[in-house]
Amino acid sequence: MGSFFAELARRAPANARREVEAYAREIPEFGFLDTNSRARAETLEYALWLRRRTVELSPDNSELSDDDLGYIAAIGEVRAAAGMPLDARQRVLRLHTSLMLREINEATEAQRGVGVDELMRMMSWFAPQGERGIRAYSQGFVTALRHRLPYVEQAALLARSLLNQDPISAELASALGMELPERCAVTVIRVPDRPAGDRDLESEIEALVKTHHAPITWCPGSGSRSGELIALIPLHLPTPQASLGPSTSETVQPHSVPDLAPDLVSDLVRDFAQVLGRPCAAGTATSPLSEVADALDLARRISRAAPLRRASARLRPHTVSDVFVELAVADAPFVDEWLHAVGRSLQPGPDLLVTLDAYYRHDMHRGATAAALNVHPRTLDYRLRRVRELTGIDPGSTRGVRIFSSVVTRRLSEAWH
Repeated sequence: MGSFFAELARRAPANARREVEAYAREIPEFGFLDTNSRARAETLEYALWLRRRTVELSPDNSELSDDDLGYIAAIGEVRAAAGMPLDARQRVLRLHTSLMLREINEATEAQRGVGVDELMRMMSWFAPQGERGIRAYSQGFVTALRHRLPYVEQAALLARSLLNQDPISAELASALGMELPERCAVTVIRVPDRPAGDRDLESEIEALVKTHHAPITWCPGSGSRSGELIALIPLHLPTPQASLGPSTSETVQPHSVPDLAPDLVSDLVRDFAQVLGRPCAAGTATSPLSEVADALDLARRISRAAPLRRASARLRPHTVSDVFVELAVADAPFVDEWLHAVGRSLQPGPDLLVTLDAYYRHDMHRGATAAALNVHPRTLDYRLRRVRELTGIDPGSTRGVRIFSSVVTRRLSEAWH
């Protein structure tokens, strides 16, 4: 064994102790190591074993054995069974990798005569075997999660891991029997604060996960019973040239997910709105699986700009093309305040905002709008004249459509509350 590897072996006990101390100091979930001597001894034993196996295997570029990988997987399983969350697991892996690289650097400095070949042998071994070890640790971690968590919570973990680009996503998806596609539609259903008497949504969300077989998670909002349902719907259709990734310069161009996957996306939104029984707003954006965090940001912004609607056969998630004006208005406070003033000028009229909403949703078709409002066409005409009298703007003109459609959407999204 060369001097470099001998130096690593000599430092292994001290380096293992330093890692355990770092866990207890920097990762709150390992705070128990300061009070649980048995757990501390077991953690130290594993840290020392891993360093000794590194020194034994790396000089000859030998692989970790099946028994080695089994031991690593068992450690992951024990930690997950003890309640360690996914984000803590990621912090553990980052800290361990950082410390190992630091130890290699310290051994190199201590042995200034170390040959480049020894260092290269170590680095050539470290990357592939480290990846195998992390994969085994993740497999053990997921094994424990399968026994500890209900199916719906596993699906929520998968959704969050995909959004955080956590490599454990592949293991979680395999455990759930879900395929990870190249592209997906990230859909956000915004639920405003609900009355205290409304039932909780746990069973409804579980039914959605089982019916649509997709990663879905609930994110509570600032209100006591508000929040967002986030779903990552797989898209298995060929990607057209006009398809957009939210991290590219093409993001601003309109792209309609329902046109690509009407059943996959719209059905989930309608199913959830039906069981919710209250108005909600949905936004969706497509992206490669590697860019879902950007798609989430866009889908969330769309859902906040979209009008709140009750369940109906017409309900579908909104895309950029549906609310691109409102998205721009939300970032221009002086324009938003002007539109708000226009909306306030309609308050003296009878149900004018509701009338304008129906008017534009039915493409300004007079008969269809009157039928939807359950009023006589002459009553509709009177209301539209009243809009013109109060604002000086004809709702049937190009200018009127541009202004009033934005006023209606901003008002129904509750952006002005």
